Amino acid sequence: MNDVVIAGGGPNGLMLACELSLQGVRPLLLEARSERGIVQRANGLVGRVVQVMDYRGLYQRFTGADTPPVPTPIFMFGSLRLDLFRLPGNPMYTVQLPQQKLEEHLAERAAELGVEVAYGHRLTDFTQDADGVTVKVDGPDGPYELRTQYLIGCDGGKSTVRKLAGIGFPGYTNDRYCARAGWVALPDTDALEIPGFGRVQPTTFVRTDQGVFAYLKVAPGVFMVNASEFDAEPVPDDEPVTFDELRQALTRVLGTELPIEPPDLPNALLRRVSGVNTRLAEKYRDGRMFLLGDAAHVHSATGGPGLNLGLQDAVNLGWKLAARVKGQAGDELLDSYEAERYPVGERVMMSTMAQTLLNSPGPQVTAMRTLFAELLDNEDNIAHVANLMAGADVRYETGQRADHPLLGRWMPDLHLITDERRTRVGELLRDGQAILLDFEDLDELTNTTAAWADRVRVVRARCTTRGEQPAAAVLIRPDGYVAWVANAEEPVHSGLGAALTRWFGTPVTA
Repeated sequence: MNDVVIAGGGPNGLMLACELSLQGVRPLLLEARSERGIVQRANGLVGRVVQVMDYRGLYQRFTGADTPPVPTPIFMFGSLRLDLFRLPGNPMYTVQLPQQKLEEHLAERAAELGVEVAYGHRLTDFTQDADGVTVKVDGPDGPYELRTQYLIGCDGGKSTVRKLAGIGFPGYTNDRYCARAGWVALPDTDALEIPGFGRVQPTTFVRTDQGVFAYLKVAPGVFMVNASEFDAEPVPDDEPVTFDELRQALTRVLGTELPIEPPDLPNALLRRVSGVNTRLAEKYRDGRMFLLGDAAHVHSATGGPGLNLGLQDAVNLGWKLAARVKGQAGDELLDSYEAERYPVGERVMMSTMAQTLLNSPGPQVTAMRTLFAELLDNEDNIAHVANLMAGADVRYETGQRADHPLLGRWMPDLHLITDERRTRVGELLRDGQAILLDFEDLDELTNTTAAWADRVRVVRARCTTRGEQPAAAVLIRPDGYVAWVANAEEPVHSGLGAALTRWFGTPVTA
C-alpha cells in the first residue's frame, strides 16, 4: 500500500510531495499530463510564500541568490500604489519566476528526495474505507488500481477528486471578464510611452474606461503585457488565443495601438482567461481525502496570491499528514489543516474580489479609488493591506493561554549564534524538522522535549542583534509558525508538554 497518493503534479502537488519526503513518507504523484507543463500561468511568487521557500532552501535554487530575500519597496492593491518602503516591517516579498521554471525546480527537488512521479497517469475514480483508499487510474498501458492510506487532490480548479467526493464548490462567476496576457517584444526602455497616459513604468497598472493594462519586464527587450476587460464577450475555452487577439485587446483597453511584436523565444507566454471564478470548497477533508491548492479554492489572479495560498497549503498539510502516516499523531492534527487554512482561503477571496472591484470601470468606482488612495497614504492602512496581501496577518490558534505577539504567527528570520556556527531561523528549518529555540540555556526545556527528540530538535542560540530576543524560548512548527512561547508570567516550561503533544503527537516512552 502507498503511504500517500497525490493527484496533480503542478507546483502544489510537487511541493506537498517534497514536504512528505522530508518527513520520511514516500508519496506517489499522479499527473495526467504526459510531461511537465510548458504553458505559462503564474509569473512568480508574491507574499509570505517567498520566505517559506527560503526556509526550505528553495529560494536560493529559484533565484541563484546566496542571501535571504529582501522585501519589495512598492506593490499594488487594486492598481493603487502601496509605498511599502515606508513600513518598518515590510511583509511583502516577490520573486519573478514563470510557473514553468517553478515546476522545473520543484520537480528537480522532488527527484532528489526520491519522489515517484507518474506522468500520463490520470485518476478516474476512488473509493475509501476505514483502512485506506482504492484509486482507479488510467495510465499509458491501460487502467489499473492501487491502494493508499491517503489521497490528496491537487488537480486544479476543475478537480476530479473534489467532484468524485461530492464536495460542493460554491462561489461567484463573472462570465463577462476576460484577461489576455503574453510576452511581447518592445523597445527596452525604463518606461513605455503611451499616448494619452504618458510614461508608464513596468509593474504600473493603467485603469481605463475599458479595462486595465499592465506590463513587466521578462528579459532584455521582452515584456509581459496584460489587458483585462470587464465587459467582454465570452470566448470558448477551446478557441486558441492568437497574438493578434492580444494586440486588439490592448488597443481596446488603451484606445491606442502599442508597437508590440512576437518575441523570438520558445514557449512564449500567450494566454487568455475568459471569465473569472471565485469559489471555495465546502470542506478541505473527507475522511482520508484532502483538497489542496486550486482544488480547494479559485479566485482572481489580481495581486498574485495563488501560489502564496496553495504552496502554503502544502507546507501546512505535509508535516501533519506525515506524522499521521507514521503513527505519531491522531486525526486531531489532520483536522487542524482545514481549521487553519480555510479562513486563509476566505481572506484571499475577499482581497481579490475587492481589488477586482477597484479595477472596474465607472464613476462610482473612480470615487472609491480616490478614497482608497487617500487611505493608502496612511502607514497603518498600508501595513494592514500589505499584511493582507502577503498573508502576514495569519495567526493560528495554539491553545496556549499566554498572550505573546508571536504565538500562532510566522517565526521571523532572526540571525543567531549557536554552539556550532552563525546561522538564522530560515537555515535551521531547511530539513523540515520542528525546532525548540532555547535562548537562555534552560535544561528543563531539553528534559521536557527529550520524549519528542525524534520530531523536535532543541537548539540553544543567541540573537546576533541586541534586543531581538523574542522570549526565553520558542517552539517552531515545521511550517515556520510558532506553536509555543515561554511565558514570563509562569514557570518557563509551563505548557510545553501540552504543546508538544498537541502538535507532535504521542511522546516516545523508554
